Amino acid sequence: MKPFLPLLPLAALAFTATAADPTFKKITLSEEFFAEGAHFADFDHDGNVDICAGPYIWKGPDFKTRVEFTKPAEKPYDPAKGYSDYFLTYTYDFNNDGWTDILVFSWPGKETWVFENPKNQDGPWKRHSIFGVTDNESPALGDMNRDGKPELICHSGGQLGYAEIDWANPFGPARYRPITPASAENAKKYFRYTHGYGFGDINGDGRNDILTKDGWFEQPTNTNEDSNWTFHQTPFGPKGARGGSHMLVYDVNADGRNDVITSYDAHGYGFGWFEQNTDGSFTEHKIMGSTPEENPHGVKFSQLHSMALVDIDGDGILDVVTGKRRWAHGPNGDAEPGADPVLYWFQIKRDGKGGAQFIPHLIDNDSGVGTEVTPGDLNKDGKPDIVVANKRGVFVFLQQ
Repeated sequence: MKPFLPLLPLAALAFTATAADPTFKKITLSEEFFAEGAHFADFDHDGNVDICAGPYIWKGPDFKTRVEFTKPAEKPYDPAKGYSDYFLTYTYDFNNDGWTDILVFSWPGKETWVFENPKNQDGPWKRHSIFGVTDNESPALGDMNRDGKPELICHSGGQLGYAEIDWANPFGPARYRPITPASAENAKKYFRYTHGYGFGDINGDGRNDILTKDGWFEQPTNTNEDSNWTFHQTPFGPKGARGGSHMLVYDVNADGRNDVITSYDAHGYGFGWFEQNTDGSFTEHKIMGSTPEENPHGVKFSQLHSMALVDIDGDGILDVVTGKRRWAHGPNGDAEPGADPVLYWFQIKRDGKGGAQFIPHLIDNDSGVGTEVTPGDLNKDGKPDIVVANKRGVFVFLQQ
């Protein structure tokens, strides 16, 4: 099951073949801190893809013109001491009027907003609060009920689950669908700042399951009524790790069984893939740790707080884009806060014998990721590009 991406089904795109080691042109949209995530769409119907991050839109194709779609914060965000009200950003035409809207996960434990596209009319976009309590540091959009439309993948109120949008009233309140019971234990375990969440079809039954660092929850056949999903305990990371970012589901080694790709600690070290065996168990393959010796290519960096799947090199196999989050807890917090905020893509190279390598390729050493990293074809040349926003600024990387 491929990941749901609102604007373009990137995982399904047949990108044109590229060189063995693609290069990228870096465009700095701003060095101010506006948001921890960014996305894109042709918001004004001029045929060019635009970038959105924080309260702004940068108009394509050159991204030199910046406009507000909503009022900026009265006081600028301080990257050394504070945070933004734009934790992650996605794009989708929620009311099916042909104009792409902007969804913002504002902050863990707070509201999720949709800004309604005004169809080139002047003034701020109307903001709708569609969900009141969005927990987890890696919420996402994903198709959980197989209707071809997105749900909000998030915790809420101490329960795992997802929120269904009422497509007859898409700007109204979404309905939360819990998959775990309400309990004091779960309230402590699944709180607003819990790390690591994902979805995908683990057991090959055509239904998306939900993942945490401790295992996966199997979607039942019938989800008309809320129920507790069956839990399969499988530690996707070392004991004691707090959990990473977006957990990715993909058949890494082409054996017909989906595997799990994840970071181990969003504010520490660790990155690996977990191969699903014939009996449903998983075998860990560590990609990167806290020392260069733990990676065959000598690469190591900390704070992999976001990652995404996309076929960077056009070989038909998805790759992983990730990097170091800039100053997640300021210039003195977490592991190596002063190290270069790097952005990498890891090429998945299969050996044809059931194995696979993750080969690192440095894209940039002065940008990194936020709580989101967004790949997509921004200039319509058939090759995926990358957009990021974080405490270092807002950046676009166009594949050459």
